[in-house]
This record gives sequence, structure tokens and C-alpha cells, in this order.
Amino acid sequence: MSTETSAPAGAVVAPPPKSRRGFFLKLLVVVLVLAIAAWVVWYFVDGRWYEDTDDAYVNGNVVQITPQVPGTVISIGADDGDLVHQGDVLVKLDPSDADVALESARANLANTVRKVRGLYNNVTSAQADMAVRKTAVDKARADYNRRRDLAKSGAISSEELSHALDTLTSAESSLSSAQQSYNSSKVLVDDTVVASHPDVRAAAAKLRSAYLDDIRATLVAPLDGYVAKRSVQVGQRVQTGAALMAVVPLHQVWIDANFKETQLGHMRIGQPVEVTADVYGNGVKYDAKVQSLGIGSGSAFSLLPAQNATGNWIKIVQRVPVRVVFTKPEQLDKNPLRLGLSTKVTVGLHDQNGPLLAQQAPTKPAFSTTVYDQQLKSADIEIESIIHENVAAGDTKAPK
Repeated sequence: MSTETSAPAGAVVAPPPKSRRGFFLKLLVVVLVLAIAAWVVWYFVDGRWYEDTDDAYVNGNVVQITPQVPGTVISIGADDGDLVHQGDVLVKLDPSDADVALESARANLANTVRKVRGLYNNVTSAQADMAVRKTAVDKARADYNRRRDLAKSGAISSEELSHALDTLTSAESSLSSAQQSYNSSKVLVDDTVVASHPDVRAAAAKLRSAYLDDIRATLVAPLDGYVAKRSVQVGQRVQTGAALMAVVPLHQVWIDANFKETQLGHMRIGQPVEVTADVYGNGVKYDAKVQSLGIGSGSAFSLLPAQNATGNWIKIVQRVPVRVVFTKPEQLDKNPLRLGLSTKVTVGLHDQNGPLLAQQAPTKPAFSTTVYDQQLKSADIEIESIIHENVAAGDTKAPK
């Protein structure tokens, strides 16, 4: 007896199920074609107008704190990482030597003022002596003329007339000597007052120098920033120009982005830039702009630039530094950057109106401080006080 079950007569047999592999392959091909088409459209419409690089690092000003006078460190006012403001004391040197030199300069100025006063008095004395000599000449001349008339009539002897002539000659010689003495004294103070006399000005300059040396025994922060690279120690004997520490203003940092030379064709000054930092990830973005395009590649300014004159060389795409500055400082306040951090820079190339190179010279300093502007103001006030204390009334002008 057969074990196979036969289908009933007239029943419809279902076709075998179709394989879905072919369907998914077709779907995958369609998706890939659409993705490639979308990428091509995006690239030609928008994507080709951007250039980016991750060879970009945070840079900024590192203001070295160096002494202008030698001395021994007696105090350190800040350490690495501390926030300091302009004018804050960073390092103090022993001021003893500077104080002694300043006191000596004060005494020298006072002594010079008194000596110059003596020069003015010498002129007055010489002028009075010259007036006396002139009176003596006038009297001797009158006596000689009178005796000369008497001698003609024989009333006096010729010997007496000769004595009168000798007296006149002597008086005239004394007057000439007095005039020379007056001129010599007057030329030392001519067209000056005590404060503008060369000797006084020289002594005042020495006082200013000593005053500066005394002030410079205290090193202050030239600007707001954070302390870094502190190497100075209390008791250390430091020399002029030695690097003691640095102050870094982190709110004035920029990005040095190294682009390939093939990426610079459409890059212009002023184009917008988007910056992301590795330390914060892509969630934090900074708004910036292109400040300048490098004047040469990095290798062109290296200590030992490459020489390809042998004929055996491999062409290497060069990188050119592009400086990028931040346009919204508040973003740096919220998410501060530190020097040397890695970043990614994306430059928008849509705006082609900017120049390739700067078109005008700077109209103001790129970086400056005002902390030293008033150092000599107190010295000038002290100089005026010393001159006033050592000048008597009526001695401030040269006689005519």
C-alpha cells in the first residue's frame, strides 16, 4: 500500500516562497546611489566651500617677568596657576642698595641746586663790582682831564699829570677785568632758571634713574592673566633679564592652524571660522575668523630649511600657518582654552571679498600695557619739591 498522500483532484498548489535576498540587494544599491547623489549635490552646493584641519593648536602671549635691576629675592607674591591683575606684586627684591642710591641722588640734587644758586649770586656780585669799577674810571678820567687843563697853564707839574694818567689806566684795566669776570659768570647761567640749568637737570636725571631702580626692586604684573613657569625662589640672587615667571592672558589667545597649501586657494582674511577643542569635544563650538594667512610655510622659517638641490627629492605638500582669532570673548570665559591644546578648525569659504594679505599697517599696538606709565610722575613731584626747598626767593632767574 503506498505511503504518499496524493493531492485531491482540482486543488491549487502554492508556489514556492521567493528569496528576499535579491530584494535587499536592490534596496542597498538604491540607497547607495541616492547617498552618493546626495553627497555630490551637497559637495557642489555647500561642502566644497569649507576647509578644515585638525593640525591646529591654541597659542597666546607669554609675558615674561624679568628684573630690570639685580637683587636678592625677599618675597614671591604669586605661584603657578594663580590669577593676577595688572599692578599686582609678583616678586620683591631687597631694596636696600636702591634706597641708599636714591638718598644719595636726593642729596646730590639739593647740593647742585645750592651751587647753581651760587652761580647766580656770582653774576650779581660781578655786576655790582663792574658798576663800582665804572664809577672809579669815570672819576679817574675826570681828574685826569682837570689836571691836563691845569698842566697846560703850568699850575701843576707834569709828574702829577702822569700820576693821574696812571690812575686812569689802572681804573680802566680794573673795569675791563670786572667786565670779563661778569661775562664769565653770566654765561654759566644765561637764559636759564635754576630748574632748567644744565647742572640741575643732570642731577635731576640721576635722581630719576635712582628712583626707577628703587621702584624696579618690586616686580608687578604688567597685565591680567595667570601665572606660569615660576622658577624664582626666595633668597635667590637674580640678574637683569633673568626669567622669573610668566603671565599668560588666557582671554587673549588665538589659534595657529596649519593648512595644506592646496587648501589655501579660496581662503581669505576675515572669513568665518568654527573651532572645536579636543578638551571639550564637538559639543562646544567657538566663533572665530581668519586674521592672517602665513607669509611662508613652516619649513621656510625653520632653523635648518630643507635643501632639494641634489636632484633626488620627494615632493611633500607643505603646510602654511593661518592665524585664527576668536570673535566672541564670552565663549572663552565660559569654556577657557589653554596654550598648546589641540583644536579642529573649519573655515567657511563662501565670502571671497577679503584680501589674501593685509592691506594696511597697524594703527595701534598689537599688545601693550600701561602699568609703567606713571613710574616717573612721583619722581618729578619730588624733584620739584627739592628744587623749591633749596631755592631762595628771587634766585630763580638769571640777571640781565
